[in-house]
Amino acid sequence: MTETVQPAGVPDRTVFGHPVGLSNLFGVELWERFSFYGMILILGYYLYYSLEQGGLGLPQATATGIVGAYGGTVYLSTVLGGWLADRVLGMERMVFYGGVVVMLGHIALAVLPGLSGVAVGLVLVALGSGALKANASSLLGTLYAKGDPRADGGFTLFYLGINLGAFIGPLVTGLLQDSVGFHFGFGAAAIGMALGLVQYAAFRRNLGTAGKQPPNPLPATARPKAIGIGLAIVVVLAVVAFSGVVPLAALPRVTSVVLLLASIAYFATMLSSPKVTPSERTKVRAYIPLFIANAAFWSLFQQIFTVLAVYSDERMNWSIGGWTAPSSWIGSLEPIWIIILSPVFAAMWTRLGRAAPSTPRKFSYGVIGMGVAFLAFLVFAGGTGRSTPAIAVLVILGLFAVSELMLSPIGLSVTTKLAPESFRAQMMALYFFSVGLGTSMSGVLAQFYSVESEFAYFGVNGLVVIVVGLVVFALGPWISRHMEGVH
Repeated sequence: MTETVQPAGVPDRTVFGHPVGLSNLFGVELWERFSFYGMILILGYYLYYSLEQGGLGLPQATATGIVGAYGGTVYLSTVLGGWLADRVLGMERMVFYGGVVVMLGHIALAVLPGLSGVAVGLVLVALGSGALKANASSLLGTLYAKGDPRADGGFTLFYLGINLGAFIGPLVTGLLQDSVGFHFGFGAAAIGMALGLVQYAAFRRNLGTAGKQPPNPLPATARPKAIGIGLAIVVVLAVVAFSGVVPLAALPRVTSVVLLLASIAYFATMLSSPKVTPSERTKVRAYIPLFIANAAFWSLFQQIFTVLAVYSDERMNWSIGGWTAPSSWIGSLEPIWIIILSPVFAAMWTRLGRAAPSTPRKFSYGVIGMGVAFLAFLVFAGGTGRSTPAIAVLVILGLFAVSELMLSPIGLSVTTKLAPESFRAQMMALYFFSVGLGTSMSGVLAQFYSVESEFAYFGVNGLVVIVVGLVVFALGPWISRHMEGVH
């Protein structure tokens, strides 16, 4: 058995064969995802439910579009979190500060009324999540040496933490929303993030010196300009949130365009930077088709929070022994499968090592599987009322889970492996740009959904994404060559 060596500054202690710092990042990500998914599953209902139901009474298509746009903005803000980590504060501190801002955002949603409370809360949660998410994943990557075969397994276990939070969050907030109101659900999300912050602060020593210092520190002379740019970004966000300059219904399209342009600019920056070596530049090129495949995958997957949230509310039979479960519980169905299957996939990738399918192959299988899962909804298309059994959707979401495990933790892992040394955190932000692009597109696509158009909606979306997966499969050998030794 090959002995593995921890990178310099990382404690030698291990848990289940992985660096001990994984347990701390596992915990903070669990609570952050508890708050995120607990909030986002009731957010759409809060926006389109009538005033008598405790909501804001917006049109349903506008509400689902806002949810998609908000999700895209969360991932767009990872570039700011990644830049601050690389140039100013380091990844380790950005995880903590990001969690604080997330908590404040959920508090705003809990205590401030109306659309103004939504605007303040969502801007804060988006900025905080951007700081935390990109850096938690990148920080995990620094715990493993380059080429360490444990990395894919470690990221899969990390993904288990994400999905434990995603499973528990909607259960708690959905029950609170049903029994005492939306604002109590948002308050529970704030408490969850607070618990994550306490745990992270208590066990920061387990990370050693990993991520303590920025790898590409900003010169002191450049800081005033950077502060000015940062303040300008905050002002722009505030103007968009409060002025109505962008109509609510257009938010997902605008967010998608911004994410696409930002992604192109980021790829161009890395490919032209003198700090990126020729070998690193080749790896960045190999990442481009994986980026596109990832965006296509998430454009369907993230519809759990847009189209499928509406589907759950209008088309699913949630009756359990005479009691009707909250519609938001659809967000807890897919994580059940992830919790069951994550240890299996982690053990499988670790055991197979170099014999496992290549990263491009895993990506193609995940994308194709996601398209097939959408086609499975055709079995129930055209029904009326709450005619789709919850157990049937649970089975379909099992396909979502297998596809996700083939692609998402592997995507996190390969991003850290292909990242140029001077752009480690920012490369992870680029990964989240692809997730954000897919998420905002889920809001764009959701505006075309109706019960009457279900057959065309699920059929066309599923087939298009299957074609994307087949293209990635065909490009697999080219991508692998350009990854230069990264499996």
